[in-house]
Amino acid sequence: MKPSLPLLMSLNGGFVDTAGFLALQGLFTAHVTGNFVTIGAALVHGTSGALTKLVALPVFCSVVILARWLGQGLPAVGLPVLRTMLVLKMLLLAAGAAFAIGYGPFKDSDSGLAMLTGMALVSAMAIQNAVHRLHLGSAPPTTLMTGTTTQVMIDIADLLRGLPPEEATVARARLRRMASSVAVFAAGCAAAALIYNRVNVWCFAVPPVLAACAVVLQRSTREGEAAQPAGSHR
Repeated sequence: MKPSLPLLMSLNGGFVDTAGFLALQGLFTAHVTGNFVTIGAALVHGTSGALTKLVALPVFCSVVILARWLGQGLPAVGLPVLRTMLVLKMLLLAAGAAFAIGYGPFKDSDSGLAMLTGMALVSAMAIQNAVHRLHLGSAPPTTLMTGTTTQVMIDIADLLRGLPPEEATVARARLRRMASSVAVFAAGCAAAALIYNRVNVWCFAVPPVLAACAVVLQRSTREGEAAQPAGSHR
């Protein structure tokens, strides 16, 4: 798998998480456990969104389970697992965008339509997380950067202190890969904030486009691999 597919997913993960947070009163759509913190804040400050944040985690977990079961059944009907999952994520992001643009901005993120928008985005990010764990396990995470940032700092510390040549080579390669993931995720966050500031809920038109690019990229990668002559893989 080309590194650009995980990076494109990281860009989308940062974008969706930030856009959801801004448009839905602090809802984390990509790393949903963060909603426990914002639930407390909503209850203390009396703002809306506590119910939507509470529902996000069971929805996320349920979608991951369903994605796992679906992925196990797709080969039996002749469908490619990774591509199908990427298409489902794209459709959920498109649904979230349609709800947000058609019915937003939302003054109350616990309203039915706001919750429906949020859960569509949460479901899409649940599939992205499942895809990463099941199909892109060698790549850094695409939705949560805490562990990745920690590893980046550890590698920097080790390289500054000095490592044997072979270990230094491995550390530098890992550092480049993980630092790129963090940078791209941060770029997605920044882009979402800037676009939301200009066009409000219309910013949600961007994630389905990025997801469609990921589908095209994955398909072209697979076709390119299939077109290589026998014995060309090393």
